[in-house]
Amino acid sequence: MQNLSGSPRRLQLQAPSPDSPSLPHAATGPLRVAVVHEWLVSRAGSEKVLEQILKVYPQADLFALVDFLDEGERAFLEGRQARTSFIQRLPRARTCYRHYLPLMPLAVEQFDVSDYDLVISSSHAVAKGVITGPDQIHISYVHTPIRYAWDLQHQYLRESRLETGWKSWAARACLHYLRLWDTRTAHGVDGFIANSAYVARRIRKVYGRTASVVYPPVDTGTFQLRRDKENFYLAAGRYVAYKRMPLIAEAFAAMPDKRLVMIGEGAELDRVRFLARRAANIEVLGYQPGAVLADTMARAKALVFAAEEDFGITPVEAQACGTPVIAYGAGGVLESVVADPDPERGTGWFFPRQTAASLCQAVREFESMGGFRPEVCRANAERFSQENFRQALADAVGQVLARQSDHPLLARLGLCP
Repeated sequence: MQNLSGSPRRLQLQAPSPDSPSLPHAATGPLRVAVVHEWLVSRAGSEKVLEQILKVYPQADLFALVDFLDEGERAFLEGRQARTSFIQRLPRARTCYRHYLPLMPLAVEQFDVSDYDLVISSSHAVAKGVITGPDQIHISYVHTPIRYAWDLQHQYLRESRLETGWKSWAARACLHYLRLWDTRTAHGVDGFIANSAYVARRIRKVYGRTASVVYPPVDTGTFQLRRDKENFYLAAGRYVAYKRMPLIAEAFAAMPDKRLVMIGEGAELDRVRFLARRAANIEVLGYQPGAVLADTMARAKALVFAAEEDFGITPVEAQACGTPVIAYGAGGVLESVVADPDPERGTGWFFPRQTAASLCQAVREFESMGGFRPEVCRANAERFSQENFRQALADAVGQVLARQSDHPLLARLGLCP
């Protein structure tokens, strides 16, 4: 159980065991660690990263703006209770916490982490803005800079129907403030770690900083390799605008001889169902439990993925099943899928534009290649295993510490080279 008395836990650094990742500059000496996360409301992709960070630093204390995790989803925290911000107590915070975005910079700045030596933030919005002092080291694992405040602002305004009117100007002013704050707080980070080379380029563009790359962990062990595939394609994920699920439905409606199964839920589900009613070859299953999704993914001829993701875990999960991927060729998927017709190398194929016509052409090209080897897909997915993530994270943190060789913290802990 987490120490809630106010004094931070101390992590004793020792020589690592052969089957566990090495801690940064393993030596004797206490290291007090805090991990700052944005919000705990479900066990999604960033929470899977958080889980593995806490395995590397098992005695770290946890901070989060809000913590509304259901009891059935808390096991990965291993008994920890996050120290939360004032947003936790605001009206309707459980369901409308995102509406408090303008207050989140203020909220994260109120976390008192002054008693910790090492602060690790898991950030896709504001966590990296936690305030640290000159004798502390702050390392930020960045899932993405605030996408809707930077290069995706105009897309966000369109999809939120905030292109005109006073609400539009209020939203634009808020996003302008967030950009200023986001840029300023980058100076408080000693080392950036990005979840893909794509995000590392965004960090370079936005903050003018170099980031090492540690790909997110995928629980490849829960997905079984299956060699015999059935004659259908799969689209799976949240039905939100940037996932482009209606685009996939539209493309397969134009290919009536190719069967498509769609799994997931979200705001665009009704639109997808409307498109599917006109196409007998499209089956919309809605939400399905994880076991059903994994089984369907393993049987599918290929996963179809139309989103521009910072990384994209679903394509890796598909490859872990031995299932190749047909994806929009942008973002992190360029790093997780090998688009090569050589069956000894390739794990999928890309389409160059987010249009139904471009996807249809990619499906035709995919089928003309004669298939991809499930074993090659699986081997590629293993690059992103949880074990590899933990080792890569420990190494990346160690590299940041090595660059801080004159830092008084390292001298005090006996970690200087």
